[in-house]
Amino acid sequence: MAGIQLERLTKVFGATRAVDGIDLTIPDGEFVVLVGPSGCGKTTTLNMIAGLEAPTAGDIWIGAARVTDWEPGERSLGMVFQSLALFPHMTVFDNIAFPLRIKRVAAEEIARRVRTVSDTVHVGHLLGKRPATLSGGEAQRVALARTLVVQPTVFLMDEPLSSLDAKLRVEMRTELKRLHAALRSTFVYVTHDQAEAMTMADRIVVMHQGRIQQVGRPLEIYGDPANRFVAGFFGVPAMNFVEGELRPDTNGARFVAQALGATLPGQSIVAGPASLGIRPEHVRLADGRESWPATVSLIEPLGDETLVFLDYGGPASLVAKVDAEEKLAVGDRRSFTLRLDRVLLFDGTTGGRIMG
Repeated sequence: MAGIQLERLTKVFGATRAVDGIDLTIPDGEFVVLVGPSGCGKTTTLNMIAGLEAPTAGDIWIGAARVTDWEPGERSLGMVFQSLALFPHMTVFDNIAFPLRIKRVAAEEIARRVRTVSDTVHVGHLLGKRPATLSGGEAQRVALARTLVVQPTVFLMDEPLSSLDAKLRVEMRTELKRLHAALRSTFVYVTHDQAEAMTMADRIVVMHQGRIQQVGRPLEIYGDPANRFVAGFFGVPAMNFVEGELRPDTNGARFVAQALGATLPGQSIVAGPASLGIRPEHVRLADGRESWPATVSLIEPLGDETLVFLDYGGPASLVAKVDAEEKLAVGDRRSFTLRLDRVLLFDGTTGGRIMG
């Protein structure tokens, strides 16, 4: 087992800085998820850790060894890709055994290790089958077993669940967490799916435009985002943003926007343009000391809760999460309030967090 350290890691393709001087320490045994939109640099970072891409600058350490210039086969890594690349003419047993045969491991040891890992990922009953007869989830487990069988020090996974349907993705997320708990190896997982990041990670690394925006535990990322990008990337539905400006107030600060204004007690601010962020679960249908009238323009029932779109006179609707039993109809006039203790403020120019 081993941890990973990235020091000023950079990758340039022509005029594009795909990864822009990132520093990251991943302790031994941690499950870290790199997450961000397409083109943010997460897969390029993973490929540099794996040795599939050579860094333009910076260093990569695995354990106590500087592996920046090592070949992939020298790094003792296991990698699972979105494309499972199972050999269609081989049985499941032979697919799992293949990397051991390349290493000329004895046949008895191969048989023992294949059976051990196949039981670990629940494919022991499939060893005589061929990939074409497997379901998507079964094929994914076989690909995991093929990685496990070589006993790597670090597991690298590049969107391995993206080709599965929604139900299988949820099942495989659970399987991967159980596998990590059993092995206690270092896992580095790449995804653009925030739900995967939130449910699986010990820590999340949020990337955008080749740079790390924030590193933290899932609930820290969700509840205490470092900037507007992170705040808007996490959450379904996305955080509501209202554009306006901050003004000094005797009680702290006053946020003023089109058709909406709120006094934020205790906020120490610099006056200027700002964005107010509030998650849908913190928008309440109620009258209050500061409340605003709105028209219900759209209702989306989700079963256990309902999304309500509120037209309040601003440039865009606000989305509220309400109890599924709330009686509502499109066209209703309702007042809403904001949980002021959960309001977030972002600089209107840079998008950086304005701390109170």
